[in-house]
This record gives sequence, structure tokens and C-alpha cells, in this order.
Amino acid sequence: MAAQRRNLMQSHQSWTDDLPLCQMCGVGTAPNCVYGPDGKGTQSHPNEDGHLRFRGDDGCFLYGVFNGYDGSRVANFASQCLTAELLLGQLNSGHTDNDVRRILTQAFDVVEKSYFETIDDALAEKANLSNYLLPHNELSPQTQKVMERLKELEQEVSGGATVAVALILNNKLYIANVGTNRVLLCKSSSDGQNQVLQIGRPHSTDNEDELQRLAALGLDSARIRQAGQIAGQSSSRRLGDYRVKFNYNEIDVLSAAKSKPVVAEPEIHGGQSLEGVTGFLLLMSEGLINALESAHGPEQANQEIVAMVAAELAQQTSLEAVAQSVVDRVKRLHHDVFVSGRQRATYCSRHEDMTLLIRTLNYPLADAALTPTQGGRICPVSVPYSNSQSTSKTSVTLSLVMPSQSTLTNGTNTASTLEEGTPTPGQSPTATLQSTNTQTQSSSSSSGDGSLFRQRGSQAAQPDETGRVPPYVDFSQFYRLWGSDHGDGQSMQGGLGPQ
Repeated sequence: MAAQRRNLMQSHQSWTDDLPLCQMCGVGTAPNCVYGPDGKGTQSHPNEDGHLRFRGDDGCFLYGVFNGYDGSRVANFASQCLTAELLLGQLNSGHTDNDVRRILTQAFDVVEKSYFETIDDALAEKANLSNYLLPHNELSPQTQKVMERLKELEQEVSGGATVAVALILNNKLYIANVGTNRVLLCKSSSDGQNQVLQIGRPHSTDNEDELQRLAALGLDSARIRQAGQIAGQSSSRRLGDYRVKFNYNEIDVLSAAKSKPVVAEPEIHGGQSLEGVTGFLLLMSEGLINALESAHGPEQANQEIVAMVAAELAQQTSLEAVAQSVVDRVKRLHHDVFVSGRQRATYCSRHEDMTLLIRTLNYPLADAALTPTQGGRICPVSVPYSNSQSTSKTSVTLSLVMPSQSTLTNGTNTASTLEEGTPTPGQSPTATLQSTNTQTQSSSSSSGDGSLFRQRGSQAAQPDETGRVPPYVDFSQFYRLWGSDHGDGQSMQGGLGPQ
């Protein structure tokens, strides 16, 4: 069996080729990047992230984001094996919440054991060859060959992955998390409020529950917190990584452990009913989270990413485009902070692979076929979000309704409703999406008055007999200065400016 799994890993065959992909989600990715002094970025290693998005039988959906490290082998294996352990008849609508949690836990255990079975032979060969490298051995040609082979074997067996999985069954949401990826559930209300809920905490060296678990095994939790990493990674739970699973006694910070300290047991949340929920689910790899937090700080990262997604949902016509646009935004933000030389630039010299999976929940996309409605046009727009550190709401314009002489009607495919209905004459087109920080449950208003557009004034902008709307910005002084600088003495009435 181990040989079969090993051969499958080395081939391009997938265990899940026949499963249908879910069309209600989109995935965006970006490779890792290291910036040079000139601001240009280079990729330091092949992309190690992975994801899955399948639709099973009986109304079952499975999504996952895998953050690989030291290679993509574990992420690739886990994405296939986990799918096979969950969507090939193991789940059905008759299962209770306890049944689903048990099946999820068992699936992660099987994936871990199955992966190590695939590298059993390589680990045995590695242990055998290591006996030839005694301290007194000379660097003979035979020894050099052994060292080269050991290096190949180390590359074959090293590496691991952290995993965030979302399962929807019976219209209930279950989250299984191992490591430092992040899951957000955004619920939209009819009044434009977005409630943002982070499901679970990362299993990292600053997670109090994880530190208590490690302390119970005889480890110095204060030392682990100070180190910030365990064998090169911030995660205290992970899939694979034979070094911390089998050789943890040889790792200084883990050497006092009474039993295996770094585990692959998932923390499971759910089931949470999705009945009547309108919003979206976000699964993000650690690289995406870290890039955004490095650029803007961790305080409002959840609200910022939700605002970006909401803005893109209002203007994009495919979820794939939405997810990719958000990842590209984060990538640009990270790069711009680095080249700016500002305070946080020192945190932004590099970023890891980034993956974002978006699954909508009764949340409409923008309609590419929107047409003028009673003389008005509905124009989805992408608008910068608020990065205020002192607020718990984020304002973002989701659609811009251009006024006309007749009454305007907001389109049905926008991501939020306009405040106070549609604009009346003399009112500027404004729309805000407010994202509530569920960590504090506060509802303070965003910076300024919460609008991204200002009022034009009490005068209505009425078209003249030619159908043109007079400008509401006076450029007279500009044209006078332009004329005097060019020595022609012309004014607006003399040929410059609008006639």
C-alpha cells in the first residue's frame, strides 16, 4: 500500500479527478516574492500552496487551503487524500454534528499516517546511510556519494503543511483547522452591515491554549513564545514534517516533551447553520494573512480583506476574478509599503505564497449585462477601503448610481443596498458597506462621515437643452492662469475651456 501511495505521489494522477468542482467559489493565488533594493521582486522557490474545491453527493461541499513549506509534497498529497477520505461516500445527510466532527478528525489522522507510509522506505534508507557518516570517516569518493544521496533523500522526505478546511453539509458549516491559515465568515444584513467572524485561532506560538497544551507535555511555554518558531515554523500543529514528529527529542526547544508535541489533530468548529445567511466564506493561507498584516498591521486585517472582497464582488462577474483581484491588491499593497520606505517597510522585504478561496453564500455577483434603468446607469466601482486603526467599521462603495432626470432604481445584483434608497436630485451617489469587528462587537463610525463621496450642494445638476450637465467645479481660474502663462491673454470665453 505504501508503494502504491508513493507511486501516486510521484505521478501526475489525481485521486479526485472524477469529482465535480464547485462553481460557487473562486481561488486567487500569487507566488512568493523577495524584493531587491530597487523594489523589483524575484521568486525564491516554487509555489508550495495548494487548495481544493469540490462538490460531493447529498448536498455536500468541501473546500480547503494548504500552506506548504520546504516543498509542496505534503500540501499536494493532503489535498488529494483528504478529499478521498471525505467525499467518496463517507458523508451523507443523515450524519449528526458529532458524526461529522468524528469523520473530519479521522480523515486528518488517516492523511497523516498515509503520508508517512509513502516516505517509509526513504526514511529507512536515510537512517541506514547515516551510519556510514562517522566522524572519523575521510571524505572519500564513496562518502561523497553517500552524502549526495542523503541530500536527495532529505529533500524527498522533508516538508509539511498547515491546513484549513471548510465542509458544508445539510446547509451547515464545519471548519477543521490545523496550523496558521485563517477562515472568515462574513454575514451581510439587509441594512448593509457586514458581520465578520474569524472562526478559530491559529495554532501558533502565541496561542495561549496551544502554549498550555505544550506546557502540559513538559515544555517551557515561555521559551517557545519567545522563540516564536518551532523547527523553523510558527505553527504548533501541522501535517507531515517528520523532523518534529519522529525526531522531536533532537530539537532543543522540544527535547523535554513527554510525548509528540507537534500534532496533526484538527480543531473543529460547527456545525453552524447557514439557513438564511447571505455573505461569503474566506479561506486564506498564512502567506496572504502575513503579507497584509506586514503592510498595515494586524489590527484591522480581517475588516480590510472583507472590504476588498466586497468591493470586487460589486464589479467582477466571476468569483475567480474576484479572488485573483483581491490577492493582487494585497500583493500591490505589500510591495508599495516596501518601496515607500515608511515605518512598516522593514516588515515587507518579502512575502510567501498567497492563496485566497472565496465561497459565496446567496451573495450575488455584479451583472456584466447591466443596462441603464429609467435614464440612470448602475456602475460597479472598486474603491479604496478605510485603513483606520481606531475604528471597527470599514467603508467601501459597492456601486455608484449615476443620476438622471427621472427616478433611479438600484440594480438587484449589487452587493449591498444604497443608504436612503437611491439618490435624490442634489444628492451625491454614496453607498457604504460597514464591517463590524466581532472581536469587540463595537459599532463606532468610520473616519469622517463614512462617505467616500461628498455632497455637491443643494443645487440639482439639471441637463440643459442640449442634454449636457453644467460642471460643478469652476475651472475659470485655471484657464486664466493657463492663458497668461502662454501669453495669449485668452480667457475661457476666448477659446479655452468648455464652450
